[in-house]
Amino acid sequence: MGFIKEFKEFAMKGNVMDMAVGVIIGGAFGKIVSSLVDDVLMPLVGMVTGNVDFTGLVAKFGEGEGAAVLKYGQFIQNVVDFLIVAFCIFLMLKGINKLNRKKEEPAPEPEAPAGPTQEELLAEIRDLLKTK
Repeated sequence: MGFIKEFKEFAMKGNVMDMAVGVIIGGAFGKIVSSLVDDVLMPLVGMVTGNVDFTGLVAKFGEGEGAAVLKYGQFIQNVVDFLIVAFCIFLMLKGINKLNRKKEEPAPEPEAPAGPTQEELLAEIRDLLKTK
């Protein structure tokens, strides 16, 4: 089997195509979430905390050009981004799982009509015996 043919079979498998679609959608979803965090949530959080801009929070150790700068504000921003993405994905998967469960559950079978009770059968037998 030729190298090109083998690669083509690999690339056209369903799992690879599904993963490619997931990566593309994930990239677009990441932009939406980043905008939600940067443009909607962080200004509200900043307002609550006295208009503190988290991305500007730094800790500087040392003097001059050799000083180490820890950008912990950017780290806080990235943690908030991650939590929001994780929460959105959780909600999305929860909804998908709920839809899948509804699809998998068989429709309830209609109940069979109830047959005559024991008393009704005995009464019918009695009536039949009386007529003979």
